[in-house]
Amino acid sequence: MQSLNWDDLRLFLAVARTGKLNSAAAKLKLDHSTVARRLKGLEAAIGGLLLHRSPQGISLTPSGQVLLSHAERIEAEMLTAADAVGAQRLEISGTVRVVTPEAFGAWFLATRLHGLYERHPGIELELVPDTRHVSLSKREADLMVTLTPPIQGRLVTSKLVDYQLGLYASHDYLKTKAMPVTIDDLRDSPFVWYIDDLLDVPELKFLDSVISGARTVFRSSSITAQHNAIASGLGFGLLHDFVARQDKRLSCVLLDLVAVRRAYWLSIHADHQRLPRVRAVADFIAATVREARAMF
Repeated sequence: MQSLNWDDLRLFLAVARTGKLNSAAAKLKLDHSTVARRLKGLEAAIGGLLLHRSPQGISLTPSGQVLLSHAERIEAEMLTAADAVGAQRLEISGTVRVVTPEAFGAWFLATRLHGLYERHPGIELELVPDTRHVSLSKREADLMVTLTPPIQGRLVTSKLVDYQLGLYASHDYLKTKAMPVTIDDLRDSPFVWYIDDLLDVPELKFLDSVISGARTVFRSSSITAQHNAIASGLGFGLLHDFVARQDKRLSCVLLDLVAVRRAYWLSIHADHQRLPRVRAVADFIAATVREARAMF
C-alpha cells in the first residue's frame, strides 16, 4: 500500500459525511472532477474500493468504514495539535458550532454569551437552535444540547439540568374565558403547538399525552413563535417555565395538574473534547447552567 496523503483523507471525510460528490466538492471549494479523480487515487493507494456509487448517492464499503474511523482520529489529532500550538502563541480562538433546543439556545444561552466573550474574545460561536437530529460524528456541530443522552457515536455526554414545562395563557385571554379548573375544561379550548411532521425529536411530541384531542388553532416549529402567539391571547400552550415565568403577559394554568418534566444534556465528540476552543465553550455552558440552576 502506498503512503496516504492528508489532503486526500480530508476529501474522503467530506464525501463520507455528505454522501455526495457535488456537496463535498462545494464544501472543499473544488470541482466535481477533481474530487472524483482524487478519490480514485486514494482507492488505488489503499488497494481497494472505499465507496459504493449510485444515483441515490454514496455509501461506504467495509474498507471505507474502517478508513473513516482512522481518518476521523487523524483529523482530531491534527485539530488538537493546531489548537495546542496556537494556544501557546495566542489566546483561545476559532469557531465553535453549538446546536441546542430553541428555548435553551435563544432564551437562555444567547442572553448570557457576554460572559463567554469576556473570557475568550477570540472565539466565534455559531448557535443553531434546532428540533432536528444532528450528528457530531459527521462534524455537523462541535457541541450539542439534547433532551435525552445520545446513544450512538463516540460521544462524551453529561447532564446539565432538569427543567419543566407548564400550561400557559395570557392574562387578556383569561379575562374573557372561565378559568379552567380541570383538564376536561380545556377540551374545546384553542391550543398553540408544534408542527408534528417537522419534528425530529420524539421528546417534543407530548401534547396528546397531556391534553388528549386538543384543538390546535396555530402551529409553528418555533417555540418563540408559539410563546408570542400565546402571549398575544390566541389560546393555551405548553411553555418552558424558565422562560414563561419571566413574561408578565402570561399566567400559569392548572399548575398542580399539568407539568411536563424534561432535562438538558451536553454532548461532545470524544475526539474533540480536548480541543481548547470546544472545551472552553463546553465549560462555559456547564458553568452558566450551574450558576442559574435555580431558575430551572
